[in-house]
Amino acid sequence: MITLYTMTTVSSARVDDLDAALIELLAAEPRVGVLEASKRLRVARGTVQARLERLQQERGVITGYGPEVDPAALGYEVTAFITLEIRQAGGHDPVAERLAAIPEVLEVHTITGAGDMLCRVVARSNADLQRVIDAIVSAEGVTRSATLISLATQVPYRVLPLVRAAATSTRGRDREAGAR
Repeated sequence: MITLYTMTTVSSARVDDLDAALIELLAAEPRVGVLEASKRLRVARGTVQARLERLQQERGVITGYGPEVDPAALGYEVTAFITLEIRQAGGHDPVAERLAAIPEVLEVHTITGAGDMLCRVVARSNADLQRVIDAIVSAEGVTRSATLISLATQVPYRVLPLVRAAATSTRGRDREAGAR
């Protein structure tokens, strides 16, 4: 899976059609080589290499390559979202470090609204979820939690529609700039 993070946007985060096509190809086939990608995209090998370097190192659009892992296939069939309230005196970072030590905690975000942090967690069963919640609320700095159990994933995590939209908006801006 290619991971794209938009929270750490670089100011020059423009993505054109070739960038989008390259990202889509790599998302579909992460093991495709630069030479094969250049053949499929009908551009020079050096162009693909340069685009990859720019998307990875200069701009941080592509942040990694790896397999997508389904927690349910590993026996973690319950997904839940937990809102945490934390003691403000210690800050978010120490709490996040403690939560990162719990294997079932997949993501932690600082949030606005009712609560300070939002966690996505998995568990083997509802009874196991209680164990995970107990581990989370026992982390120093956590004062209160509220849990929502996911019944089904209607739209899984995805970024390719966002990549396509970014490329489309770049085309529109380029057309507008050319008309001036």
